[in-house]
Amino acid sequence: MNSTPLIPVTVLTGYLGAGKTTLLNRILSENHGRKYAVIVNEFGEIGIDNELIVDADEEVFEMNNGCICCTVRGDLIRIIEGLMKRKGAFDAIIIEATGLADPAPVAQTFFVDDDVRARASLDAIVTVVDARHILARLEDSHEAEEQIAFADVILLNKTDLVDAQELERVRQRIRAINGPARLHETQNCVVPLEEVLERGAFDLDRILEIEPNFLSEDDHEHDDAITSVSLSSESPIRPELFMPWLRNLTAEQGQDILRLKGVLAFPGEEQRYVVQGVHMLLDGDHQRDWKADEVRASRMVFIGRNLDPAALRQGFEACAVSAA
Repeated sequence: MNSTPLIPVTVLTGYLGAGKTTLLNRILSENHGRKYAVIVNEFGEIGIDNELIVDADEEVFEMNNGCICCTVRGDLIRIIEGLMKRKGAFDAIIIEATGLADPAPVAQTFFVDDDVRARASLDAIVTVVDARHILARLEDSHEAEEQIAFADVILLNKTDLVDAQELERVRQRIRAINGPARLHETQNCVVPLEEVLERGAFDLDRILEIEPNFLSEDDHEHDDAITSVSLSSESPIRPELFMPWLRNLTAEQGQDILRLKGVLAFPGEEQRYVVQGVHMLLDGDHQRDWKADEVRASRMVFIGRNLDPAALRQGFEACAVSAA
């Protein structure tokens, strides 16, 4: 028998914009004395999530080929196997899955690959839920329901954006899907980390009750109507043009924009500007200084339905200094 302790793995999941990266940043920035290896998976051609993670000593591995449960699974296995060769370099692994990922095949990786199974154990699936939008997502997204169903720990986040009656409806809907999961109600994903990490909460028997074929090849479905549009500009973006364009865009097309995120370079600004949004809700602020060796390029990703790539690209490029 292998006497080497297994490395615990936490999978962070949740639909687009629920707050997974906010939770990950809290984990990486708190003074807990633990060293984590972080794997980030994205949906889109340009990697943005990696840029949204706060500066930390942890090494971040990024995969942006789309679904972590399809073509990326081989990459995931190779990254984990590579990490296992670094004895003593880290205490645990955190995987932040794309908001469109069905968590079942992600978890499946730790049971179907012999090398991974011999060295790592799935500690918990932690699902972040957006209290404001989850009821709508449960109506139009199979993945949103799967993410809740497979959770060991659920963070019902953004509770400040709904009233008491709406919050109770959300609670009841979550409990109808997954009664046994530990449920924490949060704002900005503020929760004691011991309630999330290294809990040994994953229960294979319960998962097999939900999905009897869990350990066999997966046949999960995807919503092909959801696409991503990636935009970039080497020229600085003028905030006086960009802000009105983005506000108008989300006001007119917000229902179709499931998620937007971007890192922007403004003229004369020494700090990067980070913008994120879900439907009509926007949030943006300066984040950190541009590094000396960092290309001051602006990048944005839109994820949603009925997106017009040409119109988005034209609007974005019109905000650049060279377009003025």
